[in-house]
This record gives sequence, C-alpha cells and structure tokens, in this order.
Amino acid sequence: MTNIRPLTLELAEKAKNELNEVPSRIESDLTIFKEWIKKQPHLNARMDDQFLLAFLRGCKFSIERAKEKLDNFYTVRSCIPEFFHNRNPNNLELQEVMKLGVNLPLVTPLENDLSKIIFVRMGRHLPEKYQLTDVMKVCYMITDILLVECDNTIISGHHVVVDAQDIKFSILSQVSSSLVKKMTSTIENYPIRTRGMHFINLSTTFEAVFKLFYGFLSEKIKQRVFVYNSFEELHQRIPKKYLPDIYDGDAGSLEDLELYWRKKMIDYQQFFSEDSKYGTNEKKRVGIPKTASSLFGVDGTFRSLEVD
Repeated sequence: MTNIRPLTLELAEKAKNELNEVPSRIESDLTIFKEWIKKQPHLNARMDDQFLLAFLRGCKFSIERAKEKLDNFYTVRSCIPEFFHNRNPNNLELQEVMKLGVNLPLVTPLENDLSKIIFVRMGRHLPEKYQLTDVMKVCYMITDILLVECDNTIISGHHVVVDAQDIKFSILSQVSSSLVKKMTSTIENYPIRTRGMHFINLSTTFEAVFKLFYGFLSEKIKQRVFVYNSFEELHQRIPKKYLPDIYDGDAGSLEDLELYWRKKMIDYQQFFSEDSKYGTNEKKRVGIPKTASSLFGVDGTFRSLEVD
C-alpha cells in the first residue's frame, strides 16, 4: 500500500472534483510514475509516495504532465545553484536572511477554497546587506516545506500577497531579466496552483520590476494577477479576518509567524541536507542537454534593460 497522509473530508472531495483523484488508482499511478523515473538516466528524484503524489495532484493526475513537471522541477533546480545549493538553515548568514521574514505563509487556510495565503514582503530585503538570491533561497525553502507537508497547498493551491512597501531603490542593482526568469520558472515548475498573485503598495521603484516579472509569467498566471491601490480593495479579495494588523486585518501580528517559520526551517535541516543530492545530470540526458544559459539567458543588471 502507498504511504500517504489521509485527507480531511473537504480536501478529499476537492481532490476528487477538481484534480480527478480516484483513491483506488493512486497506488497504480504511483507505480507507473516511479517506473518512468527509474528509466530516466539524467534524473535523480525523491521517490517517496507523498512527494510524488504532489506532482500527480498538481497535474490533475495526468501522468504525462506529471513526468514533465517533475523533470522541469529538478532541471530548474540544478540550473540555479544560487537558489538551491547550500541550504543549511543553521548557517548563520542564512539565519540572518530568515530573520527578515520576507516570505510568511499563514497557518490558517481560506475557508471558501481551502487555499493557503503567503505574504511576500519585499521591502524587508536590505540590498546593502543581503543578496536577492539569498532572499529567494529562503522563500523557496519555505515553499519546499509546504510542498512536503501541506495538503491544503497541494490540493487547493495558494494566494500570494506581495507587499512592496519600503522597497529599496538599490534592489534594482541586483535584478536582471535572467534572474527574474529564474524566479518565474521556479514558481511555475512547482506542482502547486497559484490561485492569485495580489500586489499591494506598489512604488515607482517596484513598478519597473513588476512589469519585468509580469512579462515572464504564463498567460494563465497573468489572468490571476491583481494590483490594489488600498487595503480596502485587498479586503474585497481576501477577507480582513485572514490578514494581519499591518494590512488593517484582524489576524494579529506577523511576529509570531516569523518565529514559527524560522523554527520550522531549522526542524527541516535533515530534509534540506538530503535534498542537495537530488537533481539532473545533463550529461546523461537523452537528447539536447539543458543549461542555465539555454533556459534563462545571460545579461547584465536591471539598469541595462529597457522596460516599457
């Protein structure tokens, strides 16, 4: 039998209706998926049932799509070492980035669709002290934890609230089109549905970055991007009871969340240590190998770009 977590009745019904999940077929689908992975000379992937089931669910149980998604998931990671290598949460420099609290998923999911809410506070990033790549590394570490343990995220997806309040002009020196493409490629190759991307407090500085970021998104994701001019507008999409007090919400402070996720990442030290061995070996790929330059291009910093 497969070794997977039981779902709540609400999530089980949602998986059945929206993801085409048939519990009696899960074991056979996983067997087919695993046999395909074993035949890929370039691919070294996690093989535990719960992890692979996330890809089947994320692809609505299309095994062919799940194969492609898993391959892309690991290809992107192997091609972006600045995001996915050296992810020891006990590293002192990484802990300093963790303390910024840039990426904070809420514990309580939305009632209407059971999805998670993730806050991304880019204004917490201090470009004079930290690299944007390290900030994104921590963001993806947290997303990896959700991928492993959060059935709400896998089945119902998430809403990402991006707060550009207090974003520093100096961040532009760390942004390039290839970096933004790496970020969007990473997001889109998780087996997680992005239900909405909600932008608030856009400054003149961030608007240019936003336009570049938006240009690399898939058409499906673009249709789920919302920009708000006030907290009241945000409340129309995400009720106040889910939002922290800094967004005129009723869900309290974000300080406890910062501590929660710092502890959670440290608890996952062994996971991140093991995760470093997984990926792709492009020398063994049948056909044309994939490289960072072929996937993302190479360019200078944002200042050299022209953004309409």
